[in-house]
Amino acid sequence: MGLDQKLEDSAGVGNADLDAVVIGAGFAGLYSLYRLREMGLSVRVIEKADDVGGTWYHNRYPGCRCDTESHVYCYSFSDELLNEWEYSERYPKQQEIFQYFQHVADRFDLRKDIQFETEVESAEFDEGSGNWVVGTDDGSTLSTKHFILAVGPLSDPFVPDFDGTDSFEGDTYHTAKWPHERVDFEGKSVAVIGTGSTGAQAIPRVAERADHLTVYQRTPNYIIPARNHRLTEEDYEEIRANYDEIWETARSTQSGHPYEYTYPSVEGLSEEEIQTALDEGWEKGGFRFFHAFGDLLSNWETNDRVAEFISSKIRERLDDPELAEKLIPDDHPYGAKRPPLDYEGYYETYLRDNVTLVDVREAPIERLTSSGIRTTDAEYEHDVIIFATGFDAITGGFTRLDITGRNGTTLEAAWEDGPRAYLGYSIDGFPNMHMISGPQSPAAITNQPVSIERQVEFITGMIDYMRENGYDYIEARKESVDDWVEHTAEIAEKTLYTEARSWYKGDNIPGKPSTMLMYAGGFDNHSEKCDEVADNGYEGYKLAETIKGLADTDVEV
Repeated sequence: MGLDQKLEDSAGVGNADLDAVVIGAGFAGLYSLYRLREMGLSVRVIEKADDVGGTWYHNRYPGCRCDTESHVYCYSFSDELLNEWEYSERYPKQQEIFQYFQHVADRFDLRKDIQFETEVESAEFDEGSGNWVVGTDDGSTLSTKHFILAVGPLSDPFVPDFDGTDSFEGDTYHTAKWPHERVDFEGKSVAVIGTGSTGAQAIPRVAERADHLTVYQRTPNYIIPARNHRLTEEDYEEIRANYDEIWETARSTQSGHPYEYTYPSVEGLSEEEIQTALDEGWEKGGFRFFHAFGDLLSNWETNDRVAEFISSKIRERLDDPELAEKLIPDDHPYGAKRPPLDYEGYYETYLRDNVTLVDVREAPIERLTSSGIRTTDAEYEHDVIIFATGFDAITGGFTRLDITGRNGTTLEAAWEDGPRAYLGYSIDGFPNMHMISGPQSPAAITNQPVSIERQVEFITGMIDYMRENGYDYIEARKESVDDWVEHTAEIAEKTLYTEARSWYKGDNIPGKPSTMLMYAGGFDNHSEKCDEVADNGYEGYKLAETIKGLADTDVEV
């Protein structure tokens, strides 16, 4: 072999500043940092905020709390961590979750490898060195072998492009970019646009403080009681005594929650059995109610029965029949949109003298004015407008970055016809780039900490496999990506998710292709597939010692 050939074959094995750069210091970023450091790798986490927490750093709106029970809204990788941390309530408030992240960062000395108040603007795969070059907003760059995107599925806030937005002279806020200081609503007329999960949490709390609150509702939701309560020492004694079983159950379910279904379906059950399951689930509250029947999201008969039950409960709580019907959904199956929980008397809030409900399906918002909001049939004056309008979910955190892979292919071009990723982790043409909670992963339709731990362990296990077997590069095969995207779409078509317009499908973002963004086949099945791929030497991936070796497998012989 001549010298020129040796140089050509060695191309793409240049030294990098770091083994891995991770974007984001939320659940995924912190655990990635912990795992990679335990493997002896050099790691830098880049975080745009000035502290850890991810979405729980930015979302600080009134009433903000988690809809997953606190004893499983945490990491499970450390018994010591489980034993030393206690949340005070069944559903933790934002403040406590943020404190938990701070505790984890300090407990494992993670801050020393996190670069705060820095935002990644671009990342380009340099085929000459074989490394990712990551550019930040301070003008600096980092060279890394592995590029890990832990940006979160709900991290890119969305504000509808209303006419006249810039003309409003009052204060505006988005629930996902809430100020750290207290916002004063006393004596003010406040508008909340949106009645999804964040709106359902914020509306009761804002109504308590505002002189008047006007809620602009496009789509009512099925909102069920959370049954929140304080946790006692006795509660924690029972939880800790059963933690092994709790985590084992959580990891074996479709949702990543530690609940078994009461019945597989309403089919074949007596009316008494159905009613008892619904009544018991209602009293348990939260997503335990969601687990009354296993085919809730695949069987219209079951879903209709559950939706009828929830609707009857809403009517019972409101002595205004006309108002009740405005607050009861009629355009989607229960659970096909993110199902909010009620912590603060959501429905009763609309009975307050200082609360007005505006149905924007009947009277759409025309524009924002200097003094408020104009609909097609009225004009409302406001001092404050709160946008509880959600996110460019799943993909927004990735596409807001300028990412370029091999052969000058941009992420924007790769996803021109819709997002695509093998198992939710990897894209062909983007070697050593790893996504957590990416498209076609279980992501936000599962309990996030359980799902995230599993995904981080898959990615770090892959990196460890590469080191042990002498590979510097890994990249999903195109056919693997195509097959997984097709499989994900086929699974979605068997569910009721397709029967609703929701952020699960990107329907809230103008111009975004409407497609199920997440894997609807269940956390358990996705996890089993990940095990199968890993056990078969990362089947579906291309592994190579050099960039040339990777490129040589672009076309299979």
